[in-house]
Amino acid sequence: MLQGKRILLVIGGGIAAYKALDLIRRLRERGAAVTPVLTASGSQFVTPLAVSALAGSKVYRDLFDLTDEAEMGHIQLSRSADLIVVAPATADLMARMAAGRADDLASTLLLATDTPVLVAPAMNVRMWDHPATRRNIATLRGDGIAFVGPNDGSMACGEYGPGRMSEPLEIVAAVEAHFRAGPLAGKHILVTSGPTHEPIDPVRYIANRSSGAQGTAIARALIALGARITFVTGPAEVPPPEGADVVRVQTARDMLAAVQAALPADAAIFAAAVADWHVANAGASKLKKTKGGMALEFAENPDILAMVSHLPDRPALVVGFAAETDDVITNATAKRLRKGCDWIVANDVSPATGIMGGTENAVTIIRQDGAETWPRMAKDQVARRLAVAVAEALGNPSAPATVS
Repeated sequence: MLQGKRILLVIGGGIAAYKALDLIRRLRERGAAVTPVLTASGSQFVTPLAVSALAGSKVYRDLFDLTDEAEMGHIQLSRSADLIVVAPATADLMARMAAGRADDLASTLLLATDTPVLVAPAMNVRMWDHPATRRNIATLRGDGIAFVGPNDGSMACGEYGPGRMSEPLEIVAAVEAHFRAGPLAGKHILVTSGPTHEPIDPVRYIANRSSGAQGTAIARALIALGARITFVTGPAEVPPPEGADVVRVQTARDMLAAVQAALPADAAIFAAAVADWHVANAGASKLKKTKGGMALEFAENPDILAMVSHLPDRPALVVGFAAETDDVITNATAKRLRKGCDWIVANDVSPATGIMGGTENAVTIIRQDGAETWPRMAKDQVARRLAVAVAEALGNPSAPATVS
């Protein structure tokens, strides 16, 4: 898939830079040509000699190299590649990208390009969670920058949490997804998945039995058809799909913020089992057991599906899910009208079905022009069938998509 593809790899300055060496090897194994750009801080972690030896190419470092700049070298670098990969993308480098800075070779070529850019963030968990970083991420996504990771994990600083750079094979999968030919190539699709956890206090929460398996399968199927996926997931039991831009959240309000940051999109599929309420009087410290029980006050969570469905610049296709235990079709049909979405994927999650948290699903697709019930099948099969229907709908928006 990567045979003959030209990858411009920008190596930022972080301890995760050592992974860039393996990434170069993995990309070249698959036939890609890798041209490395090493930032000044990146060269503190990996040597130009090691990078050059693995890439089989000159390492570019200096914006003011007179030999290269005689022919506007930074312009040629930025536009001769099929894809620019930034790994690791540090908090500082992403901040400079978001601000449109051009004060070194890496930031200049990233500003001077119209080539697609894929970034693999790597930083301390507190830096990743800082409001400034979140603003920069939202800006970059709005500019069309694709993300892969970061993962949760142990950090060199001894902390644990989101901010660990994706593994080289995960980045390779995202690169392959970018180049994958398919009916959804060039389309950006937002997928939500998994449950949300609504805190009662710092140690307890309210949740549901969603495993995230169906949403994850849908994202994988869309990636297989060439789509670029932003995958917003609650605390799911299954790992996220390789090749997606993964955003991990906890609460419904977190999910709303992540969804808003991910827009615009060509389509949005809301497979997450979002809690309808959160605890309004959640304790700042652990609540103690008292005689006579405990009274919790509930407040309504934001309606993410309805909000996106009614945006003036909404995605061309908005798909919701309706997990019901009674009068499935009637309730799901009413939900589609109430929310304003294009399709509702309805399923019966009553305990006897074993669907919630299971490996199979039985769904009915409800659209404006009618409904179609599919036989019970594996969730991966449901996902592939739904992905084909999405591709048909986006390929011919004036006609209702078939779902057979």
